[in-house]
Amino acid sequence: MPKHLKIAIAGLGTVGSETLRLLTDQADLIFSRAGAPITVSAISARQRDKDRGIDIGKFKWFDDASLMASNSDADIIIELIGGADGVAYDTCKSALAKGRHLVTANKALVAHHGLELARIAETSKVQLCYEAAVAGGIPI
Repeated sequence: MPKHLKIAIAGLGTVGSETLRLLTDQADLIFSRAGAPITVSAISARQRDKDRGIDIGKFKWFDDASLMASNSDADIIIELIGGADGVAYDTCKSALAKGRHLVTANKALVAHHGLELARIAETSKVQLCYEAAVAGGIPI
């Protein structure tokens, strides 16, 4: 059986909260399809006490998403913060440099820093996944 995958989510707005909910509520279905357990091991957002419709108390919380990307035990970082620079950029760079795979739906980030991030991912031998950032509106 493949190893247990741990995911950290940076950004708990509408998309981030729903991603967290789906990964939690459908863990058994995801396990049956993926052939390995996939769990959320850490989360980060601007406001810890905001009502997101899901209990976040059982997840390791990081006030700083960039520190979460470098210091958590996650194999994969999902960046859903938004914006080309600042914390989103720092989080993605940190994740890739630490050898963590990265998934982002951040169009601005990919447009402005995609080549740089791809180079870091290649050097670190990890994946940079961004299809939702460039093809999210295409019906498949």
